[in-house]
Amino acid sequence: MHLFAPFRLRTLELRNRIAVSPMCQYSATDGVPDHWHLVHLGSRAVGGAGLVLTEATAVTPAGRISPGDTGIWNDAQAEAWRPIARFIADQGAVPGIQLAHAGRKASTDAPWRGGGPLDAAQGGWTPVAPTALPYDAGYPQPLALDAAGLDAVIAAFRAAALRSLDAGFKLIEVHAAHGYLLHQFLSPRSNRRADAWGGGFDNRVRLACEVVGAVRAVWPEALPLLVRISATDWVEGGWDIEQSVELARRLKALGADLIDVSSGGLLPRVQIPAAPGYQVPFAARIRREAGVATGAVGLITTPEQAERVVADGDADIVLLARESLRDPYFPRRAARALGAKLVPPPQYLRAW
Repeated sequence: MHLFAPFRLRTLELRNRIAVSPMCQYSATDGVPDHWHLVHLGSRAVGGAGLVLTEATAVTPAGRISPGDTGIWNDAQAEAWRPIARFIADQGAVPGIQLAHAGRKASTDAPWRGGGPLDAAQGGWTPVAPTALPYDAGYPQPLALDAAGLDAVIAAFRAAALRSLDAGFKLIEVHAAHGYLLHQFLSPRSNRRADAWGGGFDNRVRLACEVVGAVRAVWPEALPLLVRISATDWVEGGWDIEQSVELARRLKALGADLIDVSSGGLLPRVQIPAAPGYQVPFAARIRREAGVATGAVGLITTPEQAERVVADGDADIVLLARESLRDPYFPRRAARALGAKLVPPPQYLRAW
């Protein structure tokens, strides 16, 4: 039973290979998580996942996707995360936090209100980016980060890592996917810089590598560090799987323990051939060619499918997003379907 075999990352052991993927809730106030986040994340820990990751948690106010995003750029936010991380751990899951900066995709409304860009009168702000290229028509022109701005971004990730440790998280994931700031630097479709942060591959990966290096430098050696990437932009002339493999090699050398492999998000209206498990081959290739552990994500919806991903050696863990929203107890359902044992909390024993 591969899906329910423990998985070790440094000194941590995940009780199984099922992780709850970061899913934005757009429900915080001033970046502070509240009871919604405790119940949302806590219920999935009760549900039996081995790893529960927070939503994309901003390292600066300008790095939020929306005004409702959670953050960890100040001590009040870290303090609010503390009971959430503790509850997740008390249920036997590893509490992980995804650190993020939205870049030019910042300052937007919640999806159920249309998700469009917000102006200053609506509580919005001016986004930042590698280059002054808007995400799409109708989006504001972002400010291109200068040297001081880049230093500040790296410092913000480092400070967020320290606050995450203080809040009780045992795992960090750096978000370098889905068209957010670090991904914007990676892709030639959004990074048109002519300085040391743009142009060739070495320059475009520089920010992602420096952020991961800065986080690893302050994150305890005993605890794991993950990085989420988009393996491809799905467009000609964009970021692709070949570049992703090489980036994964470099991130491993910097101390990343697992690459969480997603795709897309950089450009609007891109045709993506979405189908069950459509991103799994990217995770498999990175695992094989970069020699690093990977996580597979994207339309993984059944216990049998999740088991096959791990059993076939395509990835070391599977990350569930929408399926976890539909069923917080997916791991317990999967255990029954696959004949594995997943002990419930004592409060629920009479139902087993």
